[in-house]
Amino acid sequence: VWVVSDSGAGSVGLWKNCTIGGCADTLSYAGEDALKAVQAFTILSIIFSVISLVVFVFQLFTMEKGNRFFLSGATMLVCWLCVMVGASIYTHHYANSSKNHYAESHHGYSFILTWICFCFSFIIGILYLVLRKK
Repeated sequence: VWVVSDSGAGSVGLWKNCTIGGCADTLSYAGEDALKAVQAFTILSIIFSVISLVVFVFQLFTMEKGNRFFLSGATMLVCWLCVMVGASIYTHHYANSSKNHYAESHHGYSFILTWICFCFSFIIGILYLVLRKK
């Protein structure tokens, strides 16, 4: 849910448009390249986040003491970059534009969580690069 109508009549996400009557898989702007880019960068950020977690756990058990978590930090910063690009494209093209389905609307929880994840993925990526294994 990226955009919610103020009347509570419905919401619009990256893949579905939901109203009181149910959800439809089609968006009026589904064929636009900007939306496809946002979807792609969202999926890529999830993939890089999982890869970073797996690499971190692997490094935690195999790396010698005193070394830094460079590989997991770099992977997390790639995740951060994907979140930033996807959220920026969505904000530029869809957040406060005439493409919204509802005249009176506000940002939904997914839009807000995306920007929170943007901040945390940057912090985690930097922490991975700075911290050493003890």
